Amino acid sequence: MEVGFRSARLAKLCTDPTMRQRRLGRERSTKVLLRLNQLAAAEHLGELMSLPQGRCKPLADERDETFSLDLDGQSHLIIEITDRPAPRTDDNDIRLDEVKSVTEVFSLGAGVTDVTGGVGVS
Repeated sequence: MEVGFRSARLAKLCTDPTMRQRRLGRERSTKVLLRLNQLAAAEHLGELMSLPQGRCKPLADERDETFSLDLDGQSHLIIEITDRPAPRTDDNDIRLDEVKSVTEVFSLGAGVTDVTGGVGVS
């Protein structure tokens, strides 16, 4: 899958091992790297949804093109579908097997400000 980042600051955090470990700690840094590798290796979002360890799940109805990947129970990696318009069925459900591009929005937990300056959603 094609993976992008919402900001240059988030991209640097996710791709710079030293910065990632310093800001997130060893365990969370390792999980972020694992999820990044899983995203890059997946052919489409449906494939990622089938991995039980990532616990990938859609967020609330008003954010139906946004998904949460578990990092450590307290933290989540939030991804949004980049494909525009998102591929949909006749019932308006997202065709997960056709989603091939996502943008990452990192969240440290409910109500915690994330590294991009926005309020985290988890």
